[in-house]
Amino acid sequence: MRDRIEELERLVDSDTLTPLPNRRRFVREVERVVQHGRRYGTPAWVMFVDLDGLKGINDSCGHLAGDAALIHVAKILQGMIRTTDIVARIGGDEFGLLLEHIDAEGAHEKAVRLIESVAAEPVVLGGKRVQLSVSIGLAELQAGDDAETLISRADNHMYARRAQERSAK
Repeated sequence: MRDRIEELERLVDSDTLTPLPNRRRFVREVERVVQHGRRYGTPAWVMFVDLDGLKGINDSCGHLAGDAALIHVAKILQGMIRTTDIVARIGGDEFGLLLEHIDAEGAHEKAVRLIESVAAEPVVLGGKRVQLSVSIGLAELQAGDDAETLISRADNHMYARRAQERSAK
């Protein structure tokens, strides 16, 4: 019976497509880190990662190809984090990373390495090699944050950076 309960808990906290935790689990983990940060002043960052152009992949190659692209990016992200970090699929084409015990320079370097790693590993979709890219927003844990505020700030930062990059082109 205990094994069955543990299996159900795992299923409730897991994304159905990727081998990652889902938004529910991610928010719970961010809240844990927020509480820890309030008590001990531990630095932490949330990284919001958006797979660019997923709609185009779905439209041109089909939804199975889009799923393959999401799985590909999930594996890259999972392979780039420390054992103490968490990467989750937030929903759709969005992923969240929770980075504990890291300073601003380390968080920004991690974001750059993730962008470069995704760009360096094309995926084969519908018989074609497709170059993927991601947009990333970062938010540092601040006094007064709750999990949703911290995640939302990272999300907003990602959209602001994307708009800035588009206007620079």
